[in-house]
Amino acid sequence: MKESFLATREKIWDKKRARLKLHHSFHRSYREDYNRGLKTPGLVAHAMSTMKILFKNWKLFGGLLIIIVLMNVICVGLMSESSYTTTQDAIDESSELLNYGEVGRVAKSAVLLVMNITTGGLTKDMTDIQPALVFFFTAVTLLVTIYYLRHLLAGNHPRIRDGLYNALAPLISVMLTIGLIFIHLIPVFIFVILYSTAVQTEFLTEPLYAFLFWLLGGLLILLSAYLLPVSILSLMAVTVPGIYPMQAMNAVTDLIQGRRTKFIIRIAFGILFLAVIWVVVMLPIIWLDLVLKQNVEWLEGIAIVPFFFQVMTTFTVIYASAYVYLFYRRMLDDPE
Repeated sequence: MKESFLATREKIWDKKRARLKLHHSFHRSYREDYNRGLKTPGLVAHAMSTMKILFKNWKLFGGLLIIIVLMNVICVGLMSESSYTTTQDAIDESSELLNYGEVGRVAKSAVLLVMNITTGGLTKDMTDIQPALVFFFTAVTLLVTIYYLRHLLAGNHPRIRDGLYNALAPLISVMLTIGLIFIHLIPVFIFVILYSTAVQTEFLTEPLYAFLFWLLGGLLILLSAYLLPVSILSLMAVTVPGIYPMQAMNAVTDLIQGRRTKFIIRIAFGILFLAVIWVVVMLPIIWLDLVLKQNVEWLEGIAIVPFFFQVMTTFTVIYASAYVYLFYRRMLDDPE
């Protein structure tokens, strides 16, 4: 009995020794232990190569985008045109200067774009079940996108239905990993709650209190920034059939050691790149919507902008999944 116990314990420790254990004790970690190189393209090259893959296989990813948008429109619905019109009226009432000339329309379009993104314009007036459907469709989009990329990088030629039929096996694992992302965001949520409370109570008016508050806020944000890379990359690893969430997290923890800062910088650039795409695509659409609905009466009830918001949201999920997965593959293929 004792020999069996010792043998089992030795197997467990053999698995633990195989993992990188940097900074997990009070012993000093030397730079040579965790300085791991990674040959990757530049930030712009990575962003554009991701876009190139998506557009090169536009039938595949375009078909996925159309299916997910239609499912969202049917099952979740769009933001009502009345809500969007209410936002426009609120802007008009708050600043009459936006109504004069073409510059006013451009400014109004920009404000509408920012307000609908930051206030969750696409998710207003949802029932209890609709957020769960949005969560489900997001997970499906991620899984199918990664399935297509995995087969394309292997030299195969998947079809649209192949991803829809075969990619959803790890759906529960992906949903659990997405939940892990929310857990790692808890320090940020705490900071937001503390900030709203501090503003309401005028706590930040005292310089010393403000300094301590922003010091604490910076530490909370850094904690989330340290944890999030593991959960985000675990989302890529767990899409492999047969891999469980904790197995994926342990493997990614070893993979990202010494490369966390590079990944955070790449994620920050990816967010900036997507923000530019949103401005380039949505700003002309909102401006055109304002112009047309002022001159063509029968267009006033058509939810043009909410529909394109849904299209861009789905595209964002597809692009972000491909962007992170390609970086994850480069880390896997790296000889170090």
